[in-house]
Amino acid sequence: MKTLHHALAMLTVVPVGLLPVILFLLLLIYLDSYRMVRMRLVLAMLAAGGVVAVVCYVLNGELMDLFGMSLTHYSRWIAPIVEETLKAMVVLWLFGTHRVGFLVDSIILGFAVGAGFAVVENFYYLYLDHNTTLTLWIVRGFGTAVMHGGVVAIFAVITQTLAERRVNVRLVHCVPGLLAAIAVHSIFNHFYVSPVLSTIGVLLILPPLLYLLLRISEHRTHNWLEVDFDEDAELMRMINSGKFDRTPAGIFLSGLREKLDGTLVADMLCYLRVYTELALRAKGLLLARENGLDVELDRETRDKFEELRYLEQSIGVAGRMTMRPFLQMTTKDLWQLYVLGK
Repeated sequence: MKTLHHALAMLTVVPVGLLPVILFLLLLIYLDSYRMVRMRLVLAMLAAGGVVAVVCYVLNGELMDLFGMSLTHYSRWIAPIVEETLKAMVVLWLFGTHRVGFLVDSIILGFAVGAGFAVVENFYYLYLDHNTTLTLWIVRGFGTAVMHGGVVAIFAVITQTLAERRVNVRLVHCVPGLLAAIAVHSIFNHFYVSPVLSTIGVLLILPPLLYLLLRISEHRTHNWLEVDFDEDAELMRMINSGKFDRTPAGIFLSGLREKLDGTLVADMLCYLRVYTELALRAKGLLLARENGLDVELDRETRDKFEELRYLEQSIGVAGRMTMRPFLQMTTKDLWQLYVLGK
């Protein structure tokens, strides 16, 4: 009878402890009208967050012994620093590989990292605590788990916003978001009010905030698509009409013919043309998704990617750096090619 009672209790607390953060993640994915983030990448981030949870378990144990701190004081002051820094490293990998371009994918993928962390952490606590109470798991499932996802999303959003007009994310872009994530995590762990009230506070603040950021991102994405599409289309028109020499990029390349090998300059022009054409196709793909259409890549587009990779090797790093100002490369521009090529 005791075993049956425990089994029934587990059937009650497991969904409460594990499902809310996953359901909220699925809601964020559903709200993404551009379908920017693939489920495969979301699952990878969930797994990465779980791995971070395991690493943090080992590292936190060692540091707690090293500092001689009680669990309460350690969880308030040191654990948030360790855990948010390691989770942030996963998000930085996303930025470094240009898988993040807008707030919406920062929110979804950042939340996925935190959700994976929370699920593994709660699984571990379920394994340890056989005297489970529903109130405890309401706090852990709706409060702690959503907090873990929310603070990583906050880090990702702040970092992406600060690095928006750069090609690569730098350390200075990461610090404000990381400090914000650590601060929120530490405040939650202090439980200045009762755990239940802290959970209510998390639910009243984080989900509406993330929803608001999603809507802001969609508005900004729409504006960016319209403006940049027109600019790229105009550049392609100049190239195809033979009037490219009148543009700043054309004048610059004409001047390079006197200093560099003609074949290299021709490859740089081809690189500009192919890059711009692929950027146009990427924006067209996102505009189609905005209107409910899911367009598959054709063979010609895939061939263009092969040509772009060949040209990147042909002109080398110096050539790509030279052409960067004319491509107006930012994290968004590199991200749009990633979206088209995945």
